Amino acid sequence: MHTTQVSDLALEIRQMAADFAARHIKPYVMEWDEAQKFPVELFQKLGELGMMGVLVPEQYGGAGLGYHEYKVVIEEIAKVCGSIGLSVAAHNSLCTNHILTFGSEAQKNKYLPALASGEHIGAWALTEPNTGSDAGNMKCVATRQGDNWVINGSKCWITHGITGNTVVLLARTGPAHTRDNCTAFIIERGMEGFKAGKKENKLGMRASETAEIIFDNCVISDAQRMGEVGEGFKQAMTILDGGRISIAALSLGIAKGAFEAALQYSQERKQFDKPISSFQGISFKLADMATEIDAADLLIQRACQLKEDHAQLTKESAMAKYYASEVAVRTATEAVQIFGGYGYTKDFPVEKFYRDAKLCTIGEGTSEIQKIVIARELLR
Repeated sequence: MHTTQVSDLALEIRQMAADFAARHIKPYVMEWDEAQKFPVELFQKLGELGMMGVLVPEQYGGAGLGYHEYKVVIEEIAKVCGSIGLSVAAHNSLCTNHILTFGSEAQKNKYLPALASGEHIGAWALTEPNTGSDAGNMKCVATRQGDNWVINGSKCWITHGITGNTVVLLARTGPAHTRDNCTAFIIERGMEGFKAGKKENKLGMRASETAEIIFDNCVISDAQRMGEVGEGFKQAMTILDGGRISIAALSLGIAKGAFEAALQYSQERKQFDKPISSFQGISFKLADMATEIDAADLLIQRACQLKEDHAQLTKESAMAKYYASEVAVRTATEAVQIFGGYGYTKDFPVEKFYRDAKLCTIGEGTSEIQKIVIARELLR
């Protein structure tokens, strides 16, 4: 498959990420999936190559690259394992990027080098059991007490909720159902009153750790606050614009991985002395898959360029995320179909792409929410 590439640098980064995934991820994909193992040591290796701080400037220990390069890192890793792609995406675009975008100079100098090197794993905590998209009604509350804040409540569906060393927390600091009632804080693993809760037993993305986190009278200094009191939700919306690009790139990688496996299999598998790719029923599936993948790729590249240009991209990132995630599900489904009965077994890679793809239509907001975002922007 040939898709438009942005630069020679992006090509070099793509090759580096592909080589890393083939060597350090592919041999262990099913082992990690079956055991639901989050391979912490792998992320330290990724950090050594700059892939845990892709967007972080060199002055803070990062790679200092842009969104086009970031896109291909996530894509190439996800072509091999969606779980690892998801964790790299959550670490880079949510936790690390939030601190980079809204942290003070002191906070950036304190937290970014360890995050960019992979020495520390980042987590980002917005979602709660009863407030998925209803963020204004959060039950996790931070109460001001002098120079400190006392945090009580819980968050769920937190990527790296158990292992994460640095957590960006969005907590309610004003009355429920009011504007500007949320503030961002940086929480460190080991702070008293902060602990991990239940780990989720997921259908797919099983090597990417997802867990509940709990705050029980967790006292933190006001120095841990990011930005002004009450601007947390606005910060989160900015971060999610970039986060949608991450999930779109993750979806694209999964789709490409499933497509390439199906394409190869269709050329090797024979029926009636012909490769099954020669049959119209199969070849038309491949044509549809390839076309949709390229269309998703171009939508993502547009969103990346807008991000690079510091332009408004809410609609475009939502379109990229919505379309690419749906393409991932359709492509993985058709890949299983092309493999036939073998596609339903764990001896071939497409059953995992099939399981992993579904989360892409849910994570960072469901496909339905992306449509709401797109429609709202169109109707402004």
